[in-house]
Amino acid sequence: MRAGLALLTACAALAGCGGGADRDDRPAKPPTASGTLEQLASKADCDPRLQTDAEELRQANCTTEEGRYVLATFATDRGQREWINEANDYGGSYLVGRKWVAVGDPEVVAALRGRLGGTVETASPHHSGNSGGGGSEEGHSGHHGS
Repeated sequence: MRAGLALLTACAALAGCGGGADRDDRPAKPPTASGTLEQLASKADCDPRLQTDAEELRQANCTTEEGRYVLATFATDRGQREWINEANDYGGSYLVGRKWVAVGDPEVVAALRGRLGGTVETASPHHSGNSGGGGSEEGHSGHHGS
């Protein structure tokens, strides 16, 4: 009895002993990647073409067999959130990690998530950053600051 209770407690502490899948029987996503723009690009199998190289923002275009996307890294969480809020006005799919974002077609973003982890956020064109009309794959949980 004690061994079973210890196993249940350990299992709960590790956030579940499911079969390695998220809810809805989706495959488990990898831990969210971190690092420099070049390190993230390497994990995503991309040779980045640098477009912006500033202290607060580094941005590159990437092309992989899944398609084209933009990969951006940020110096601060606030800078990242401001960038996403402005970009949401144009719609699109965003793969969001800590101080980085990948932007592309939904299929490309889904493929990248398998390599980089992160949270998928989507926005409709002409979305106002203040209206709350954007969405996240996990409800609004993807909209909180990191």
